[in-house]
Amino acid sequence: MLNKEDTVFVLVDVQGNLAGLVHDKQALFSNMQKLIKSLQILNVPIIWVEQTPSAIGETIVQISSLLTNLTPISKTTFSAAKNDEFMTALKKTDRKQVLVAGIESHVCVYQTAMDLHQQNFEVEIISDAVSSRTQSNKQIALLKMQSKGLTLSSTEMALFELIGDAESKEFKQIIKIIK
Repeated sequence: MLNKEDTVFVLVDVQGNLAGLVHDKQALFSNMQKLIKSLQILNVPIIWVEQTPSAIGETIVQISSLLTNLTPISKTTFSAAKNDEFMTALKKTDRKQVLVAGIESHVCVYQTAMDLHQQNFEVEIISDAVSSRTQSNKQIALLKMQSKGLTLSSTEMALFELIGDAESKEFKQIIKIIK
């Protein structure tokens, strides 16, 4: 089970023109927004990475506008786990459960998640908050990650797991976001 004191969220490469090309982008962006707003209420740390922003572009405004107190970590490696600045930020949180969302499912999300899993982090992919340019690449990535021992979840499932109690003050705030 997810525990908000043990969880960190990694947001991967929701950038530039690429973000506009992914499958079912409106649902993806909506789920990411719900996730980010809710995780902020739960005080779950967020680590935000961008793949070569000088070439791909910056994170889309629908997402970056929610992260004004954070600075993205720029990377050139497909796996964020191969980036020293990212790994330093992740280890600094002292969290072992890692929620991952972003694009593209079959490249940067997959490689980041697999590398973190190999480093003994408990990785959960938020399946309705990841995408690729094609639905088939997303599905193959999810199947492969699951077959390698990573856990799949959804935005609401992960949030309700982190909240844990309908009487909590966080639940009352978050339910307004996800409905």
